[in-house]
Amino acid sequence: MPVDPQRKRKIRLVVALGVAVLLAVALIYTSFSASTEAKEPSELLNAAPGTSAELTGTVVNGSIKRDGNGIAFRVVDRDGKGKSLPVTYEGTVPDPFRGGREIVLTGTVEGAGFVGEPETLITKCPSKFTTKSDV
Repeated sequence: MPVDPQRKRKIRLVVALGVAVLLAVALIYTSFSASTEAKEPSELLNAAPGTSAELTGTVVNGSIKRDGNGIAFRVVDRDGKGKSLPVTYEGTVPDPFRGGREIVLTGTVEGAGFVGEPETLITKCPSKFTTKSDV
């Protein structure tokens, strides 16, 4: 018994839309489960050695030192309060990197400091949309 061509098209459409919805749900689920929340230095000061994390904070003014092929510096919470965390990093340093700038860096806690993975240092530029009173 032959199948009506119009019915065959409707079945294909329903199957294709079902697959598209399943792929979209899988993509959304993976993107949310793969993301990790960046931690500030105060949250990593007492972390166990070997803990992997994404560090965010503000580079302490005057703390940047060249160290062989890399750099060593200190990072404090974004609000500028709390103890600073020593950080070492080897890799490309972004042009806007300097004291007082916010950074994001992936790495691990080792000893009393944080060791950044190469090529993961991101410098956040200050917003040009802040008002004069915010600066």
